[in-house]
Amino acid sequence: MRSIWNGSISFGLVSIPVKLYSASESRKLDLDMLDRHDNARIRYKRVNEDTGKEVEWKDIVKGFKRDDEDYVVLEKEDFENANLKKSKTIDIEEFVEEDEVAEVLYKKPYFLEPQKEGGKSYNLLRDALKKTGKLGVATFVMRQKEHLSLVGVYDKALVLHVIRFAEEIRETKDIKLPKAKVAKKEVDMAISLIDQYTTKFDPDKYKDVYNDQLMKIIESKSTGKKPKPQKFRDEPTEAKDLMAKLKASLDKKKKSKAS
Repeated sequence: MRSIWNGSISFGLVSIPVKLYSASESRKLDLDMLDRHDNARIRYKRVNEDTGKEVEWKDIVKGFKRDDEDYVVLEKEDFENANLKKSKTIDIEEFVEEDEVAEVLYKKPYFLEPQKEGGKSYNLLRDALKKTGKLGVATFVMRQKEHLSLVGVYDKALVLHVIRFAEEIRETKDIKLPKAKVAKKEVDMAISLIDQYTTKFDPDKYKDVYNDQLMKIIESKSTGKKPKPQKFRDEPTEAKDLMAKLKASLDKKKKSKAS
């Protein structure tokens, strides 16, 4: 793995030199875009709007357009100097309970690896977080953007979760929510069903089967076979059928546990 950020993580006056690695990877199939007529690859080019000529990456800079339509060009050092400390330090400002953070805030996990001189202080923070069950709230700058993050423990490593700022979450008032009332006996039945399905979470049980199925279609088409069209129709449960469906689900689960 190649580190994507080098710096330090700090809490109080303790500073730990670390490297940041992506903790997740995409399993999406690598598909190219083609021209339907001859299967030729579609290519994107970075083109100068005025001349129409292609521009090399080394000649591309970022700029901010002012009200007078002129651009202020920003160089790499300008982004670093905007907040040099945050460009080099993941600064834990406070600690919170894990269950206080809404799942909707989570975006992407990263592993933190200590550099050789930071081994003991790394283990100190890891063990303290694990024992207290708390998460460190930190901010830092990566790729010219400030990130809000949570520092916790996964397996034997410190893991940093980049999370969304509150202003990035839309308000629920923007969606249409139903006003239908639910009876207590329906809620009680739903709770019983949830209890029956409750287990200890094991992520290894869940596999990404979509890519495997898509690969089977690709292999079938490569031999000239046309895959059979699949049909699926999931009927919504009407209000009058709710209790019957809940009871049937509960009975089905109880039978599967008994067998």
